[in-house]
Amino acid sequence: MADASILSPAPQLLSKTHCFGGEVQFYRHASTACQCDMTFSVFIPPQAAQGSVPVLYYLSGLTCSAENFTTKAGAQRYASHHGLMLVAPDTSPRGEEVPDDERSWDFAKGAGFYVDATEAPWAQHYRMYSYVTDELPQLVEGYFPADTSRQGIMGHSMGGHGALVCALRNPERYRSVSALAPIVAPMRCPWGEKAFSHYLGSDRETWKTYDASELVKSAHFGGHILIDQGDADSFLMEQLKPELFEAACEEAQQLLTLRLQPGYDHSYYFIASFMEDHIQHHAMALID
Repeated sequence: MADASILSPAPQLLSKTHCFGGEVQFYRHASTACQCDMTFSVFIPPQAAQGSVPVLYYLSGLTCSAENFTTKAGAQRYASHHGLMLVAPDTSPRGEEVPDDERSWDFAKGAGFYVDATEAPWAQHYRMYSYVTDELPQLVEGYFPADTSRQGIMGHSMGGHGALVCALRNPERYRSVSALAPIVAPMRCPWGEKAFSHYLGSDRETWKTYDASELVKSAHFGGHILIDQGDADSFLMEQLKPELFEAACEEAQQLLTLRLQPGYDHSYYFIASFMEDHIQHHAMALID
């Protein structure tokens, strides 16, 4: 672990529960990036009793919090088997001081889109990209038995978008990346256009740094990307458009496995069905 004396104060433990030989813990801390209190969950596998373990970050989708993945995905069983620490942050800043749009379920609180906002009134708090890639990993390294030289990232829907963007922009930080039903081309779907226009402004050129289908054209990820997508997903055609990312990866010669899963929708039933495959994908890259 890093020297905790140079870090922000230790996170406050909210709860802990034994799970598959390890422990699920929920924390709150004062975030510098988001200028508010943030929450996250950690699964510490039993192997951490012998030393530092690899870390896998999971980014959740629209309307979710740190709890959805932790309670619904069934990932702890597989993380315990492989000795991986799981870290799941919230999807946006929270609190009375944080601006919101109460008319929208797909924007503002619960929908930070893992970008660093540049436009008022969002720029002060909505800095989820910096939070996920910098502040949270420093906190994890400082206060948990984590080997941050071996870290991967994954996510679902909006979180799948976030995972792909974080990995493509920081290939030296992440050894592995995967996504479930990700928003792969936010510049070309209603969810992304709504979020980006408010968070990042009207200049669409600035949006490209947060669009995986644009990033992969110039930002190569050294590992193999795994994506699962249900073909019965009601958001598939209008919002997710995996064929756009597949075409961009083919043009850029980026290794990608895109699996279209018959009959599966956008829910956590879908996520739980393929979680073992995704944990295995990361374990192969993270465990020396």
